[in-house]
Amino acid sequence: MKTTWRSASLAASAVAVLALTTACGSESGTSSSQNVGATAPAGGIAGVGVGSGVGSGVGSSASASATGGAAAQGSAGELEVSANGELGKILTDGTGKTLYRFDADTAEPPKSNCDGDCATAWPPVSADDIAAGDGIDKSLLGEVTRTDGTKQLTVAGWPAYYYAKDAKAGDTTGQGVGNKWFALTPEGKKAKSGSSAESGTELAGLSVRKDANLGEIVVDKNGMTVYRFLKDKAWPEPVSNCNGACLEKWPAVAPVAFNETEGIQEKGYMNFTRSDGTKQQTINCSPIYTFSGDKSPGDINGQGVGGTWYAVAPNGKLVGAPEQ
Repeated sequence: MKTTWRSASLAASAVAVLALTTACGSESGTSSSQNVGATAPAGGIAGVGVGSGVGSGVGSSASASATGGAAAQGSAGELEVSANGELGKILTDGTGKTLYRFDADTAEPPKSNCDGDCATAWPPVSADDIAAGDGIDKSLLGEVTRTDGTKQLTVAGWPAYYYAKDAKAGDTTGQGVGNKWFALTPEGKKAKSGSSAESGTELAGLSVRKDANLGEIVVDKNGMTVYRFLKDKAWPEPVSNCNGACLEKWPAVAPVAFNETEGIQEKGYMNFTRSDGTKQQTINCSPIYTFSGDKSPGDINGQGVGGTWYAVAPNGKLVGAPEQ
C-alpha cells in the first residue's frame, strides 16, 4: 500500500509540474464668441514649429512676441469628422490635422489661456475661412479674440489648437499631454483614449494599443502602458524581483480576469502571490507593472529604463529589448 500511495503521489506531482511547464514556458484673450462657418477651401497648418508642450503644455522652442501673441495660426478650412481607432470620432481640419482643447481654457465665456511659448507648441486655429463639414453642427463653431487681437476658432466655446508635434494627418500625439490637452470631438468635448467619443465606454482591464514607435503594446484600463522587468522570472513559476522602493516606482498590476481583457494571449495568463502576500497579474507567466513616471495615457517613459524595463507585447514578450 505504501508503494502504491507513493507512486500515485509522484505521478500527481509530475502532472502538476507538466501543467505548470505548459502554462509558464520560458520565452525562447476676450470673453466674446461669435458664430463662424463661411465656406472656403481647405488649408494646411502655416508656420508650425516644434514645441514640447509637456507638463502644463508650455513649450520652450521659441519665445513669444512682446505682446504675448501666438505662433502663426493655421487656416483650418472645412472641418471634418474623422474616425480614430483609439479615440473614436474626433475633429480635424480640411487636411486631416487633429484639433485639440486645453483644460486651462474656459468655454463659458470662451477664453484662451495659452499664449507665448505655449502657443508655439499649440498653435491656435484661426477662425478665418472656417466651414462646417458633414456631421458638424455649425452652430457650435465660434470665435474668440486672443490677447494679440487675432481671432481663434472655438468649438462649443472651447478654443481650438493644433499640436506642433503632429507631423501628418491622423496624428494624435497631443492627446493627454500634461493631462490637460485632449483631441476635440465634433461636439466640443474631450476625446477619451481607448473609448468611443460617443459612448464614453472604458477600456477593458487589459487591452492592446498600437504605439507609433513600439507597435502593439499592452495597456491597462486607464490606457497606461504595461511593462515587464528583465530581472523577474516566469519559469517554472512567476517570481517578481521588484520590491520596496522599486515597487513604488513600478506598481504591480493587480489580477484582471481574462474575460475582462481584449487582444491578450490566453496561454500563461495567470496571477500569482508575491513575497509580500499580494496578488499580481502575469502575461505568459511574466509579472507585469505600470510606471509611475507615465502621467498620461499613451506615455512610454518607462521604455528601456535601466536597460531592464520594457513594454509588453500581447503575447507577453518584451518590446524593443535587446536579444537575450
